[in-house]
Amino acid sequence: MDLLLRGATLVDGTGGPARPADVAVEGDRISAVREPGALPPGPDTTVVDLDGLTLAPGFIDVHTHYDAQILWDGDLTPSSWHGVTSVVMGNCGFGVAPTRPEHRDVIVRTLENVEGMSLEALNEGIDWCFETFTDYLAAVDARPKRLNVGAFIGHTPLRLFAVGGEERPATADETETMRRTVREAVRAGAMGFSTSRQPAHQGAYGRPVPSRFAENDEIHALASVLGELGKGVVQVSIGPGMFVDQFSEIAVRYGVPVTWTALVARADKPGAALRTVERGGALPGEVYPQIACRPIVMQVTLADPTPLGEIDEWKEALARPRSERPDLYRDPSWRDRARPATLEAWSHRWRKTSVEETRAHPDAAGIPLDRLAADRGTTPFDLMLDIALDDLALDGGTTTRFRIVLENDGDDEIGDLLADERTLLGLSDAGAHASQLCDACYSTHLLGHWVRERGAITLEQAVWRLTGHPHTAFRVADRGLVREGFHADLVAFDAAAVGTTPVERVHDQPGGADRLIVRSTGIEHMWVNGVPTRTGGEEIEGARPGRLIRA
Repeated sequence: MDLLLRGATLVDGTGGPARPADVAVEGDRISAVREPGALPPGPDTTVVDLDGLTLAPGFIDVHTHYDAQILWDGDLTPSSWHGVTSVVMGNCGFGVAPTRPEHRDVIVRTLENVEGMSLEALNEGIDWCFETFTDYLAAVDARPKRLNVGAFIGHTPLRLFAVGGEERPATADETETMRRTVREAVRAGAMGFSTSRQPAHQGAYGRPVPSRFAENDEIHALASVLGELGKGVVQVSIGPGMFVDQFSEIAVRYGVPVTWTALVARADKPGAALRTVERGGALPGEVYPQIACRPIVMQVTLADPTPLGEIDEWKEALARPRSERPDLYRDPSWRDRARPATLEAWSHRWRKTSVEETRAHPDAAGIPLDRLAADRGTTPFDLMLDIALDDLALDGGTTTRFRIVLENDGDDEIGDLLADERTLLGLSDAGAHASQLCDACYSTHLLGHWVRERGAITLEQAVWRLTGHPHTAFRVADRGLVREGFHADLVAFDAAAVGTTPVERVHDQPGGADRLIVRSTGIEHMWVNGVPTRTGGEEIEGARPGRLIRA
């Protein structure tokens, strides 16, 4: 054997009880799992004593947006700091391939508006060494990377590739072109097909993303390719005409798993999420609603008002270059049009929105905007705009950041959703909204907050959620369990210390763009394909043993 891990408490990812066990690794595979002391090391075996630690399969994050970041960050941070050894990107119908040269700007601006990615980082960091999705997978496969990576083919670039920028249903010939492209992509290794109907997904120049113009017949036609090939997953961001009944129909008709986003717990609608689980669970087919284990909290600036994009008047702002958006915010006629719609659409959010950073109004920080506006005799809408404009008017200018609890603030119900095995843990959005939030730490938050501090689920249940469940739902072959013959993707952590550090803002993206990061505590050792990537709580510099995961 090449590696012997001994002395740990093994939680193997099946949901079964923790037990003492030693694990042997030969090459990139687990070769044996035995009771302590039953695996004598050979003369060339590296022995790692994990006494006091929990040994588990490496975590699988099924909902990321690393499609662009992987082209400049082979370490895929911060996911690689949190026990994650495999990620799936290309969710919600987005990605960077297939992309013709004439559509690159549209793709970049779509990722900027919808996924909150820095335009500067995208323009400087993306190496357009590909055009087809097959070429993109080959580029990802060839790139040295710390983690294993799988990718959906996204409906938005796919539609641009086949239909162009026209905002209409696809013709029969165009649909057949998309079917052929999906077939080629899945044969090359795509994890499946993803799409979005989400009304808030306003893409380049404030227009609806291309996937929103697809009729249900088009989505069925593309999902049917996966059924014909007998592999792949359909991932959907919900919207009009695409919900649990339609997911059940797709899953049954084509014999494919369907996963959808997002099922969130809202304090103002207690029990609604669990009722949706019950409704979906009563239908046939393999369908997985995705949940998050953290409140979805964003730090938002009005330079990038992505969360407001579902409101018609704010689409005008997204359609403009960033530098021109303040002119719109100053325009009284636009304010008069936008005010009633914004106040109504965000009526449940004003109490959960506050000023995070401001130079012009330091006394306003931390106070909910509804209360602050009432004290100042104005509306939360006008106050938000006025504070942002006042900061811009200061010498040198400054950017106001607002803290917004967007979704998933029903803490008790989140615990109930985590305990319900019909839901799938995901929604880290790692790689997206980098300057606005960091939920790539969801795995260590789960183990620290929900297991150790709240006791909402057991350690064994939590590890299953992070490993064995995505292994099954996403058909991730030979990963996600500590089992003989499986790839040696492993993490050893201190269950008494695992958790997250406070959020930090750093400027380490291409072009000096900023992002928020969260580091881990208690993640002591990691192995990817049998190669150590972290030891003693520190990253091993230059470790890049990750591989492309294929459906």
